[in-house]
Amino acid sequence: MTRRDDMDARQAAALLAWQVEMGADEAIAEMPIDRLAGEKPPAPPRKEMPPAAPEAAQPRQYPPQAGPRDPAARQQAAQAAQCATLEEIAAALDAMTDFPLRATATHTVHTDGNPRAHVMLIGEAPGREEDLRGRPFVGRSGQLLDRMLAAIGLSRQAEEPESSVLISNVVFWRPPGNRKPTEQEAAHCLPWLERTMEIARPRVIVCLGATPAHHLTGQTKGILKLRGTWLEYAGKDGAIPVLPTLHPAYLLRQPVQKRLAWRDFLSLKIRLEELRQT
Repeated sequence: MTRRDDMDARQAAALLAWQVEMGADEAIAEMPIDRLAGEKPPAPPRKEMPPAAPEAAQPRQYPPQAGPRDPAARQQAAQAAQCATLEEIAAALDAMTDFPLRATATHTVHTDGNPRAHVMLIGEAPGREEDLRGRPFVGRSGQLLDRMLAAIGLSRQAEEPESSVLISNVVFWRPPGNRKPTEQEAAHCLPWLERTMEIARPRVIVCLGATPAHHLTGQTKGILKLRGTWLEYAGKDGAIPVLPTLHPAYLLRQPVQKRLAWRDFLSLKIRLEELRQT
């Protein structure tokens, strides 16, 4: 048989004439048609599905108000409450040798930046570079985060609270293989993060990724639906505005989404300018 890509014009014209003679009246159809099969009975009408119930307008608060925490979490909260400074929290976490993640990690990774900063950024968990150096967001994603902050006039090195940030994570030790922290691991660390926020008293919280957004606000939507929407964290001293956005590590994998993160950071800049006027 002659291949189509080996045909010259004469052979192609002969093939087309033969196809017409055989009854072909179109070159390409949208769907294959079996001319030898009989007519199929019409498909039954589709049943209309009832409309889905609308989502609740108010976000669920964390911790849930419908019951006390489990005993292990209450114990961690009681221990965290005894710490009066961020240094005391870091020391208490570092001494927690019986926690499985602590046993496999190189360093405890608590906070970095200005403890008096008006903005606190919270990620998921340390990665390899963070585990080796004992500071959050110091690898490639941290370098991108620093550039994003600089674009709106913020820095973890700044001395003024208005232009500085404090950075932390939901979990303070690197999970093996950089896997996502389990709910039990997050529940163990969350009282210490909450105590960190009580001491630092940020005016705005930025959640880098879905994990901190879910644990601090109780929302369960994906980060692409949550990002850019101002929510609240119900702290002991009152509600704190929360802005979920995309994690820098995700932006390194999906550079096209940087435009969404830029919108979020512009929204953060506007909110900070409004807070400075109050």
